[in-house]
Amino acid sequence: MTVLFVALGGALGAALRYFSVSWATRTLGPAFPYGTLAVNVVGSLVMGIVAAYFFTRGQETPSPLSIFTMTGVLGGFTTFSAFSLDTLILIEQGRALSAATYIALSVGLSIGALFVGMTLVRSVLS
Repeated sequence: MTVLFVALGGALGAALRYFSVSWATRTLGPAFPYGTLAVNVVGSLVMGIVAAYFFTRGQETPSPLSIFTMTGVLGGFTTFSAFSLDTLILIEQGRALSAATYIALSVGLSIGALFVGMTLVRSVLS
């Protein structure tokens, strides 16, 4: 049942991301990734609201609603919201160095991995 909540939420979040980014690109133009930026910021804001709500309620185990919303909808909408939540939790735990390391590794390694993947495919296809 949990997987169904994640899948349904993920489909909804991915559709919302697609429509949001498409609308922003049509409205503001393709010169800057406004849609992706907006999705990341809005997703992080909503993750903060939802996480605070569930954490404040003292839920020891995730509820179907929190799984649907946080993992499903927001995970499909933007994984940046999960990255933001993980970072803030590290900071709130007093682990600023771990948070900074997580930020640097996540951004640096992700961009590096994307570059490697693109380079590999381009070398095979050219």
